[in-house]
Amino acid sequence: MAVVQRVSRARVTPGGEIGAGLCILLGVAARDTEADADRLAAKTARLRIFEGDDGKFDRSLLDTGGAALVVSQFTLIADTRKGNRPSFADAARPEHAEALYERYCAALRELGAPVAMGVFGARMQVELVNDGPATIVLE
Repeated sequence: MAVVQRVSRARVTPGGEIGAGLCILLGVAARDTEADADRLAAKTARLRIFEGDDGKFDRSLLDTGGAALVVSQFTLIADTRKGNRPSFADAARPEHAEALYERYCAALRELGAPVAMGVFGARMQVELVNDGPATIVLE
């Protein structure tokens, strides 16, 4: 699962930063595979979330030459159906999640997108300027 935000700039500390592009919060579930990471990366890179000359969302990250900032965020996999404390039982174990996080970033790079990353497993601070705002959830 990914929360994709169109940004004019974003950074994560510790980690990297980008100018215009996408800030992507990536959650990896226990059932996710490398094929899922590749499919989601392709969907993200080609997601038409940028405005063209006519003001419509008809351009992708690849079309604009923008960059991606990818931050691993297991809390996206939270199950909040029962009670007030989220359950993270469906989140991938760290070794599996890190491998798929790396695979997702590599797949974005293979498609031609510059990628900056957070530090997997670290406590991070994310700063961004959401352009629009435009935020899309991809599964």
